[in-house]
Amino acid sequence: MSDVMERAETKQPTGEIPKTMQAVVCYVPGDYRLEEVEVPTPGPGEILCRVELVGICMSDVKVFHGAPSFWGDDTQPRYVKPPMIPGHEFVCHVVALGEGAGEAKNVKIGDRVISEQIVPCWDCRFCNRGQYWMCDKHDLYGFQSNVNGAFAQYMIFTKEGIVHQVPHEVPAEEAVLVEPLACSLHAADRAQVTPDDVVVVAGAGTLGLGIIGQIALSNPKKLIVLDMKPDREKFAMQMGADEVWNPAEVDVYQKIKDITEGYGCDIYVEATGHHAAVNQGIHMLRKLGRFVEFSVFGSEVTLDWSIISDRKELDILGSHLGPYTYPRAIDFVATRKLDMRGVVTHTYPMSRFHEALEVMEKGDQSMKVAIDPHN
Repeated sequence: MSDVMERAETKQPTGEIPKTMQAVVCYVPGDYRLEEVEVPTPGPGEILCRVELVGICMSDVKVFHGAPSFWGDDTQPRYVKPPMIPGHEFVCHVVALGEGAGEAKNVKIGDRVISEQIVPCWDCRFCNRGQYWMCDKHDLYGFQSNVNGAFAQYMIFTKEGIVHQVPHEVPAEEAVLVEPLACSLHAADRAQVTPDDVVVVAGAGTLGLGIIGQIALSNPKKLIVLDMKPDREKFAMQMGADEVWNPAEVDVYQKIKDITEGYGCDIYVEATGHHAAVNQGIHMLRKLGRFVEFSVFGSEVTLDWSIISDRKELDILGSHLGPYTYPRAIDFVATRKLDMRGVVTHTYPMSRFHEALEVMEKGDQSMKVAIDPHN
């Protein structure tokens, strides 16, 4: 179905665990197949989960189309390891526990859970310093065959995974947004917003909305959102934006000068994944401004680095995943401190995953697209 299905309070799954399940398997770019595969068996420390709902991320779309940042090229190695089951935005129920998993992860059968997207090795330089989100091995659910994702009816949380519980009363269409929201909170934290700042967030997609919401809670002097899709304005305002501008309709450079005495914005957060938004931000920032890059791009982005150094002396910060932000994201969703109702606009059965990917990519009258593996 092409709209969001109505759900009552989430119920724990019942019945026997089947021997096989349906799953979407990625082989090469463009070659994704709905197959009948074995339900995995949890080993020591592992958790078998029944997938309740899984969201589609734009990175899933870029993997589908063969983006070099995932599949590699002459300048970078391949990151994905097919054949694999995609899907890293999920909410699940625990249905089986490997030896010691219940004690190690503080979970029991029937618990509603998520696992952070990254599966750290816990043995590299970064993991040993508490910087687990930059783990050198860097396995992510849904991108490698040893950590298959949630485009399936069941999935394994590995013994290295970081597991969090999600309240049963949170609707599935909101619970599935915890992972992207956790990433957004980290990006907003990186921006280091103060009440004196004029902030511009480029992109009011699902990830951009989380950034807008967290920045709004920091009470900036002004929070401007840029997006070229008119239907996203209501979501941006719902999250706390002061104004939403469409770069296709107004001169955003002049407008930002008009409200900053000609200087430019203090902070610019890029969350569109489009090349033009990077150069746009570099030019909109004032001297000594701060640029936060959050997107994953399908191809290399070029810009005039002399603007960063010689002309403006800008601070350029990256943002990756959602380290240490999942408890906050779960609380924000559960209490609706950030109201995520309506953000999931489309839910599809797994048999129509190709259509779901297309709707997510086009973004016309859609925000977050999800797949219900059991529908």
